[in-house]
Amino acid sequence: MLIVDDHELVGASLAEALRRDGERARFRPAHSVADLYEAVDGVEPGLLVLDLDLGVDENGRRIETIPMIPTLRAAGWRILVLSGSSNPLRIGAALHHGGFTWVSKSAPMTTLLAAIREARAGRSLLAPARREELVRGYLEWERRQRAVRTKLATLTRREREVLDLLASGMRAQAIAEHFVVSLPTVRTQVRAVLAKLGVGAQLEAVALVRSVDPGEETPGIPGRGVR
Repeated sequence: MLIVDDHELVGASLAEALRRDGERARFRPAHSVADLYEAVDGVEPGLLVLDLDLGVDENGRRIETIPMIPTLRAAGWRILVLSGSSNPLRIGAALHHGGFTWVSKSAPMTTLLAAIREARAGRSLLAPARREELVRGYLEWERRQRAVRTKLATLTRREREVLDLLASGMRAQAIAEHFVVSLPTVRTQVRAVLAKLGVGAQLEAVALVRSVDPGEETPGIPGRGVR
């Protein structure tokens, strides 16, 4: 059993408690994707207790492990997703893309240990109905995301620039001055944006473009997961 987490106190405490109960548990701290792959390199696949994210990178962006789950799963790992996040979209994404089960870091230690032991035996404490609900919620979110991205792809480069400036809080007059064009030109571009996105107001268009990049609580989208 391998525990990979960026919080050394959490990971080390879990490993120690499991070893006291006779489990063969090892903890490897990880603060990057490279650390994660180094941790599993050469280790016989078994149960992997994997933190949902490994802190932040040099640019302040969260280091998600969701994109790596399909590759780890294909390599033979059974993955228990350990998370401090309660966002159901992120949890659903992890489960949909290969996570065996999930348990919150905020759960009591006894619950954490029980979940790990059950996963080691091939069982999950996560109720099937709850798992299905989490996965279904993520898939519906992803369907909406694809629909929005398809609409955004119909915009010309300038229309997308105008929309992005609107989303940043800039008014039409300021956008006209920014591009050194007339205000009627910008209003024409805005009308084109609204028509292509199928909305009736600028606020709706701004909400739509923001919905594809909600920020810190967006679930990661798995890639190939290779080094």
